[in-house]
Amino acid sequence: MTVAGAGALGLSTALALADAGCAVTVCDPLDRGQASAVAAGMLAPVFEAALEAQTAPAFDILMAARDLWPGLEARAGVALDRSGTMAVGDEPWLGGVRGALGRLGVRGIDLPRRTAQALAPGLSEQFGHGLLVREDWRLEPRAALTALRKACDGAGVGWRQTAVEGVGEADWLVIATGAAQGPEQLAPELAALTPIKGQILRYLDLRGGGVSVRGEGVYAAPASDGLAIGATMEAGVRDTQPDAKAIEPLLRAATRLFPALEQATFGLAAGVRAATPDGLPIVGFSEAPKVILATGARRNGWLLAPLVAQVVAACVTGGEAGPYARRFDPRRFEGGA
Repeated sequence: MTVAGAGALGLSTALALADAGCAVTVCDPLDRGQASAVAAGMLAPVFEAALEAQTAPAFDILMAARDLWPGLEARAGVALDRSGTMAVGDEPWLGGVRGALGRLGVRGIDLPRRTAQALAPGLSEQFGHGLLVREDWRLEPRAALTALRKACDGAGVGWRQTAVEGVGEADWLVIATGAAQGPEQLAPELAALTPIKGQILRYLDLRGGGVSVRGEGVYAAPASDGLAIGATMEAGVRDTQPDAKAIEPLLRAATRLFPALEQATFGLAAGVRAATPDGLPIVGFSEAPKVILATGARRNGWLLAPLVAQVVAACVTGGEAGPYARRFDPRRFEGGA
């Protein structure tokens, strides 16, 4: 069994397959998680669905994926932070967020300014209060990749620092690569994917507060390796070179939330994610023989990782794939559908 890709989807899938008794080898030419490492690590089904109309219909899927994370946390030693996420912004925008939460059946917790500033030190005085949601969690991507790899090692997974060019002698090839690199010629369904470049700012001298913060056009995620501010969404862009011009709106939104950031130094990193027309990944059997797909999670790769792994393992073992496998069907875009 070969898994192409050593990011969140690839490693989670490799571990699930190894736990199911498969002999697994992970192949990745760069061997460092790629876009999964350039992420804030937010497991945020609520705000992803509340702030983006395209994602709202998939709220049940995102919540189901999040609910699988405690099991992966226990299995692989990935540390989860369940402190929650706080929305902060002008009253009209915050009112819209509150309404979106209500449509999802989620009730946010209104916080006065003093409490909001205690949870997010440095928050601008112009915001009178915040709206806290406990259902959204987070992890630290680099630490999570390390933990998943260690768990894979313990499960007997092998490693090859090379690109996959074909199924070869493997019983199955699982394609869990993103859009920056990948064997597109091996599965026709990959033609449905579009690259989206995402750039994240990391303030190395800052760690952030007790919760993640969502603002208008920006998020701020605390981390031990520096406060993460993100992220751009540059559709159709495949290169991973940082672009200072593209982050200007992000910088403005960030400094509006936290004025002190205007004088702070930051690092800039870029990753390229793969997205489908409906925003959900393609997971399951390809039309190509002996190929299974596990890619296209857009910016929810970390969140969806355990659910994607569950579906792939069911494909290989003939087990129960669960109620969401049909909505991940790789062939759902055939004929322009």
